[in-house]
Amino acid sequence: MPDAHALIADAVAAVRGTDVRDAERKLDRLVVGTGAPDGTAVVDAALLDRLAGALARLWPRGWQPVDVARMVTRRLGARPGRLVRDALAAQRRGQAGDVPSWWDEQLDGLAARVWWDDDAGWLARWAAREGEDRITALRDAVEVLAMLDGLPPIAMLRPPPGGGGPAVARRAAPGRSGSPMLDRVRALLAKAESTTFPAEAEALTGKAQELIARHSLDRALVEAAAERPDLPGGMRLSTDAPYAGAKALLVQEVAAANRCESVWNDDLGFATVLGFSGDLEAVELLYTSLLVQATAAMLRGRTERKRGSSRRTKAYDESFLHAFALRIGERLRAATEQADRQAAEVTGPERLLPVLAARSDAVRERMETLFPGVTRARLTIRDADGWHSGTSAADRASLNAGTPAVRPLPGRS
Repeated sequence: MPDAHALIADAVAAVRGTDVRDAERKLDRLVVGTGAPDGTAVVDAALLDRLAGALARLWPRGWQPVDVARMVTRRLGARPGRLVRDALAAQRRGQAGDVPSWWDEQLDGLAARVWWDDDAGWLARWAAREGEDRITALRDAVEVLAMLDGLPPIAMLRPPPGGGGPAVARRAAPGRSGSPMLDRVRALLAKAESTTFPAEAEALTGKAQELIARHSLDRALVEAAAERPDLPGGMRLSTDAPYAGAKALLVQEVAAANRCESVWNDDLGFATVLGFSGDLEAVELLYTSLLVQATAAMLRGRTERKRGSSRRTKAYDESFLHAFALRIGERLRAATEQADRQAAEVTGPERLLPVLAARSDAVRERMETLFPGVTRARLTIRDADGWHSGTSAADRASLNAGTPAVRPLPGRS
């Protein structure tokens, strides 16, 4: 009588191979189960156990729950993404020792919780919830397991549960900053996203960056006097298609304006941003909002193009978004520099400048430690109309700026 774990191992190996017929045969054997009266239930419980084990092996390799959920959804689809959330809940249930609060916050954000009573009945109940049959559920589970087993190591941004390591900057959960300043920033960005007037959107975004920069400087001065100051931390932002390169460029520009570093991994579909906690939260807020604004401006720009144009929409869109990102980056950095000058006048440059330099050095050192082999690539502009329209869309509130120079794309790890 075959062993459940052996059947699963055979199915996973077949799915990762190239013989489609062999993979279907191995999946058929899983449908039958071990041959015992409770053979299918034993297989289902073993699958959940294998999924939890595969996840546990990813944590020392740099992965976090949100990374795994995003990657499974990106590569396999929404339904397998929901399945891996159940596996995350099961793995958390079995974790021993101290688990940091940020870990549970990620799981809460994913709605990953144990909702079933018995592991042996989990897959059947999951299939019923999804409106699918057992064969589809088994295929999803095996494909998720095969994918998890094949994920490469990535940068360790924060020690996983039980992983030890030095403390790093802590990030507040989205929407729970506890800071009136950041709440004001969220309100400004929400208005910028909702307005149909580009100049108003850019003015609101510029005001948000100004508030963010002041908030960052205040925190930097306070943390510099702390006995045990935070160390730079990190986060990952999705840069999925379409226009992944333009999204990565926008991340880079927003990060640079907020004293952070970014590295783009095109294959895995995310950009890693390194910096101190308040700056990381600012980057996440601004990137999310500016991506909405850029997309809306791009769609408006399409309708304003000359009718009968033979240029491809994709080339126009990419050029538009590249230009938008570069020009917005310039505007954000100008707001940050203005806030720096004003703060130096109040606190004195002899107090402020060493603090900022030390923080920049710390972020750069972490960047070089985590990504020693980063390369850079130059961006290519394929549509002049898109480039000029994107620049204008980001520049409506400041008509005396020049055309931005071509800059390198973010590094690729």
